[in-house]
Amino acid sequence: MKTLICIDPGKSGGLVRRSEGQPVLAVAMPETEGDVLELLKEWAADPANTVAVLEEVSGFAGVGQPGSGMFKFGRGFGFLLGVLQALGVRVELVRPQKWQRGLGLGSAVNCASKVEWKNKLKACAQRLHPGLKVTLAVSDALLILEYAIARMSLGPP
Repeated sequence: MKTLICIDPGKSGGLVRRSEGQPVLAVAMPETEGDVLELLKEWAADPANTVAVLEEVSGFAGVGQPGSGMFKFGRGFGFLLGVLQALGVRVELVRPQKWQRGLGLGSAVNCASKVEWKNKLKACAQRLHPGLKVTLAVSDALLILEYAIARMSLGPP
């Protein structure tokens, strides 16, 4: 594997690419599906030597999250998965609890609010990537990258 792409799906998520001999790139989720497609085509130019780690999220329609919002979120996740598969990229799915636990980050229930939890994740990503402009949009994807490098066997399938 020469290129590793890690994705935190969703409108407020982000994408990270690590390629041999190049600096890590981190971008917020592009605004349109066309922009996502073009970015992934560029990043996965050599699909045989690329692995994508996509955060596997489940939907919860409840207080504060209408079913229509979860439908849009699921549609975006499916779009990302479909694009990667159409490009011929090997895809590994990882649940948020697994990568968070694997990095020893604890869980959101230990924080007073979602904002506190997200800021904790961002601060961790900033410590691990001091040379990058770390935003809330890319912090989870950067941490998924750290998890993938440290804990996942990404050799030949």
